[in-house]
Amino acid sequence: MSFLFSSSLHLLPPSNPATSFSHHLPPRIAAVPSSHPVGGVFSLAATSLSHYPDGHSRCGPLYCSSSASMSVEESTSASQLEDSLLYARAFWVSRYVIAWNVEVGSGSCYLFGSKMATLRVKDGVVEGYDVKIKLEKDRGPLPENVIKKFPHIQNYCPFTVPLGSAVEPLLKCQLAVATFNSYGQCNNITCLQLPGVLDDLFSYEGPLGAVYSKEAVSLYLWAPTAQAVQAQIYKEPVGGRPFEVIQLEELDGVWRTKGPKSWEGCYYEYEVTVYHPSTLKVEKCFSTDPYSRGVSSDGRRTLFVDLGSDDLKPEGWDKLADEKPPLHSFSDISIYELHVRDFSISDQSVHPDLRGGYMGFTLQDSDGITHLKKLSNAGISHVHLLPTFQFGGVDDDKSKWKSLDIELLEKLPPDSAEQQSLIADIQNSDGYNWGYNPILWGVPKGSYASDPNGPCRLIEFRKMVQALNQIGLRVVLDVVYNHLHGCGPFDPSSVLDKIVPGYYLRRNIDGFIENSTCVNNTASEHFMVERMIVDDILHWVVDYKVDGFRFDLMGHLMTSTMLKAKNALQILTQEKNGVDGSSIYLYGEGWDFGEVAKNGRGVNASQFNLFGTGIGSFNDRVRDAMLGGSPFGHPLQQGFVTGLLLEPNDHDHGSDKEVEFTLAVSKDHIQVAMAANLRDYVLTNFEGKEVKGSEVRTYDGSSVAYASCPTETVNYVSAHDNETLFDVVSLKTPRNITVNDRCRMNHLATSIIALSQGIPFFHCGDELLRSKSMDRLA
Repeated sequence: MSFLFSSSLHLLPPSNPATSFSHHLPPRIAAVPSSHPVGGVFSLAATSLSHYPDGHSRCGPLYCSSSASMSVEESTSASQLEDSLLYARAFWVSRYVIAWNVEVGSGSCYLFGSKMATLRVKDGVVEGYDVKIKLEKDRGPLPENVIKKFPHIQNYCPFTVPLGSAVEPLLKCQLAVATFNSYGQCNNITCLQLPGVLDDLFSYEGPLGAVYSKEAVSLYLWAPTAQAVQAQIYKEPVGGRPFEVIQLEELDGVWRTKGPKSWEGCYYEYEVTVYHPSTLKVEKCFSTDPYSRGVSSDGRRTLFVDLGSDDLKPEGWDKLADEKPPLHSFSDISIYELHVRDFSISDQSVHPDLRGGYMGFTLQDSDGITHLKKLSNAGISHVHLLPTFQFGGVDDDKSKWKSLDIELLEKLPPDSAEQQSLIADIQNSDGYNWGYNPILWGVPKGSYASDPNGPCRLIEFRKMVQALNQIGLRVVLDVVYNHLHGCGPFDPSSVLDKIVPGYYLRRNIDGFIENSTCVNNTASEHFMVERMIVDDILHWVVDYKVDGFRFDLMGHLMTSTMLKAKNALQILTQEKNGVDGSSIYLYGEGWDFGEVAKNGRGVNASQFNLFGTGIGSFNDRVRDAMLGGSPFGHPLQQGFVTGLLLEPNDHDHGSDKEVEFTLAVSKDHIQVAMAANLRDYVLTNFEGKEVKGSEVRTYDGSSVAYASCPTETVNYVSAHDNETLFDVVSLKTPRNITVNDRCRMNHLATSIIALSQGIPFFHCGDELLRSKSMDRLA
């Protein structure tokens, strides 16, 4: 039997490959199949067609990028070929189309697959495959729908997979494509990126996670590239052996099983056998359920928990929607940003066992709650909580935390290097972190709960939301869908990249994970990533009755994702879902940078792209105009409220004329912000000309204004990032300025934010002249 050039593909290797089919190829490229036979389920048709699936031939000029593509006639060294499987430079974008930036000329291109991940290139010979399929080069461009989904590869060459090929089982293999010159010599080989074909074949809208009925518990896991999935069931959250191991069955890429109701209250962990591109091996990955709703204290096991159970509902929970603080319009929103631990960790009026956690918000007479009541009475409508999902960097088991002797610190000088050294020694092992290290999006963080095991964290989170609503404050969650804390098959913080490796994380054209957000960028342009984000938002609204979302680095998500989330919320009703979805406000950081900049991966949710959506984005223009410079510029650059021109510091701001110009431009930016950053608002600029907000320019020439309505602008001058407002004022003003004058500058800044059209946003402590001792990261 021959692997090559036959009308059907046979997968059992011949007993003597060299004598069985080497006559089909020149001596240098005698292909060597894998020693691992693969069953009939992996059999594929190998007919070679030059037609697209729609039955039409595509003719025309080649559309490959000539500057970056490699001709098949070019010589590639043996060492380069052997290293090429470390890269994934080809994209399987739909069932029958593979995109690769190479020219084949008079040569040929083949797809290779190995179930046991034994592909290798040795001395220019491709070895270790179970499957080999000839691909046909199409002379037209990539299909329009592919270009829309993957604009960064729009000039790549399309190669056609033969019609009738059994693609689905092949996707469970290690895959590579290789080109050969007219003499049959291998010139280029690379692995493939699969999100496009996975979306094409396995997009799924059915149940995921654990689903509860009166009689049973069902598990559903989307893992189309997995070769096997087991659920290991445990009685305890940590330690011990599973009392039951269940082999899940696959249907259309979804692994599922049904178990007894007695599983509820137990824990489970998935064992997923899957090819992982980061190791080039088939790995056994151990992971929690991506749709976990509860986890153990070490985050390794998922809790079987039915959030609809009456046992998990605080008294009056089902009536909370009727008792929400009134919100007649999004224009009435004022936001106060707060960290759960910061709020009560030093509050002596709170019992020590409750400080720094969810229950710190439930004591109606504590000092912190008394202050929040005053803010509510003064007009604050929403409390924005920094991340409260399951994040890395803080152990949920408080007994493992390290702390400092405060009395010892107080004995040291405030500028002591020893003081800083003591803090640095424990900063990665204490109980504090902002929380932008997402592990599981849909589970409340265990370190904020009285008990991180069992359902305690879920009940206490609900009590916190209920308590804040009862003092007139709605609750906004800070969500971080743009990146994940872990990746790979072994990292304890890795979840999604163990279930469907290479799918959830956005990769560059070489196949490596993009890290422009900070680490492990996610790819909301992929169907099941987008679906998971929308599902998670609905989960927090329906199951925890939260009132809004702040999207971290929102510009790294697609606008379509944001609109799907908004539309999904709009159809939630009190009668059907127990919540009014139309009252949920969405906003975030619309920064446009990294691989997504200028719509590099699709239309991303940047400031300008959100025009007309009703989704808010932070206005950095007014922040920089008031404070001076930017968080990334010189720290002494002054602005409108920090003394530019009128109270100069020692920094060189340029000539008097240049300083006057900078101040005049800053005032224009502030004028636009006070009119909600509206694109079509007409103002008189510093030159005496009538201009629209969109005609006022930033330092890089882009428009200052980008909003269509006031609720699309979130005006702010400080947030958890960088120094506090009072620290910035103290840093940028000259040393001879009195504390009283610095206080006035602080209040001038917050007053401009409060009195501007748009959504005002305040950092916790702005009103109290809060200082973090110039620490930007605390």
